Amino acid sequence: MSKIKILPENISNKIAAGEVVQRPESVVKELLENSVDANAKNIEVYIKQAGKSLIQIVDDGDGMSEEDAVQCIQRHATSKISSVEDLEEIKTYGFRGEALSSIASVSLVEIKTEEHDSEIGTLIKNNESGEFTKEKGSFPKGTSIAVKNIFYNTPARRNFLKTNSTELKHIIETFKKISISRPEISFKFYNDDDLIFDYAAGTFEERLQQVFADNILDAVIPVSEKTDFLSIYGYIGKPTFTKKDRSDQYVFINRRYVVSRTVNHSVFSAYENILEKGDYPFFVLFVELDPRRIDINVHPSKLEVKFEDEKDIYAFINAVVKKSLGSHDLVPSMTFNEAVDEHERLKFTSPGRSDRGDFSDRPRFNTDQKSNRSSIFSEEEIDRLFDSLKSDISSTSVTDDIEHPFEDKQSGDIYHLPKEAKLERSRRDEPVEADSSFIVLLHNKYILSQIKSGLMIIDSHVAHERILYEKALRSFEANIPFSQQLLFSQKIQIDPADYELLKELEPYLNKLGFEIKLMSKNNVAISGVPSDVKIGSERDALFEILNEFRKNEQEKQLEVRDNLAKSFSCKAAIKSGDKLSEQEMRILVDQLFATSMPYVCPHGRPIVIKIPLTELDKRFGRT
Repeated sequence: MSKIKILPENISNKIAAGEVVQRPESVVKELLENSVDANAKNIEVYIKQAGKSLIQIVDDGDGMSEEDAVQCIQRHATSKISSVEDLEEIKTYGFRGEALSSIASVSLVEIKTEEHDSEIGTLIKNNESGEFTKEKGSFPKGTSIAVKNIFYNTPARRNFLKTNSTELKHIIETFKKISISRPEISFKFYNDDDLIFDYAAGTFEERLQQVFADNILDAVIPVSEKTDFLSIYGYIGKPTFTKKDRSDQYVFINRRYVVSRTVNHSVFSAYENILEKGDYPFFVLFVELDPRRIDINVHPSKLEVKFEDEKDIYAFINAVVKKSLGSHDLVPSMTFNEAVDEHERLKFTSPGRSDRGDFSDRPRFNTDQKSNRSSIFSEEEIDRLFDSLKSDISSTSVTDDIEHPFEDKQSGDIYHLPKEAKLERSRRDEPVEADSSFIVLLHNKYILSQIKSGLMIIDSHVAHERILYEKALRSFEANIPFSQQLLFSQKIQIDPADYELLKELEPYLNKLGFEIKLMSKNNVAISGVPSDVKIGSERDALFEILNEFRKNEQEKQLEVRDNLAKSFSCKAAIKSGDKLSEQEMRILVDQLFATSMPYVCPHGRPIVIKIPLTELDKRFGRT
């Protein structure tokens, strides 16, 4: 007698249903997607007991004929595809034809549907024995599907459902995701007969305000880039608008919500070191590309996606997000709240948009030919004045004939940086009055400088740290180390743990400019150091870098090069309390605003803040 048997259809359906219907949220997702595919303009969702007793989706879509209504509950019955070739170019949410069949196998289903050009509709429902009945009647145009007592016939699955609050949370998240993807559709959500969400049809921005908050657009940065191969649009959160988890990260591929580690990591890495460890950016991004270049048929839930050109998509999204971040003023402004309990309270306002011709996020110094002070510094002057700040902003190749999007064509070069820094200058500078070259060092810590909108305060240590960090990263890429030789090599003995770490990091340290020879018995000879390390402090600098590297490795688990660049920049930067001359401060500011992200240090601390002139006027009673 054969041991292998073909399972009855009712049992196989229940097994297969486990892949599609995992919880009430799965039912909501599948039915909402069917309503969208049916060209609905208005969709209503009714939930009772977190979907355990009732899930009902009502739409005004195309509706179904009697024949289609009977067929839709059959397994692998779909109107979305008809051939193998159609799988290569899927443009609808559904296509597998498993949703209604799986839902009907583990719950009681009632389908009411009527086409717009028909005078009579169809009612399909099943009973606890799994038998379906069909009736004719007059129903509202479109389709209404009610799912009752989910998992009534699979009690083990029902017992594994979470609390009502947890299940409802999952349902609401799915409802919001589909609502975001289709702002042109009106959505309503009822929970236990109470209207919870009412999203009117409108623009993408209006839908974001409905789903998140009325002032959400003040906390986000627009993203938009269109090419023949790939397009992306949406919004990313400003660094001040972060979360402690990844809950508010939405990626839509061809308007389908997906979970993509590739896209998420690409966006996250674009924020570089703007965010503190444990903070995650908010973003809602729509990626449009040829359906033939992706595979969404990875899992029945259709949440996973595979890309044909994953590296290209990663690089494209990363570059576009970085560009969007770079086009905004990320410097917080500092104001005072009104007196509360007779005490003034500081308040930091959110960064704002930097429009064309209004890059007031940096100091501008006098370049009038009549002035005795010149803002043009040669390499020799920089080396002589400020040995630790070298003009090496050369990683980006920029030519004079490139048209920069934020450059004012009416004005000439009004602030002279080293040649390699012209791109950053063109993006951030604009003419100011001839006497606006005020700059001073406060308590040997903070550089104060006049800007168009008021006063800018720069932390000299973290500013130098940002400069050295980017210089270190470029050194790793260029692989052309520059080292200043010591007249006499320094021989030091270190403990075995540091010796092993130094052996591991030696290739990277060489690229930074350290010339180190590992000797026997844990002895090390230092014959050269980077130009940013003060002569006489070579030994201390090396130990401090190793200690900082080990600390970052334990606490932050950084990649080796990034960790070493942060450790080097932190320990080689000028210290709080170091005196700077006026020219040194100007060079420091030049170098800072020629970096890719002059607003935060590699560890996420702010480098600059602004005090608006309006706030000063207010404090002196000029308003």
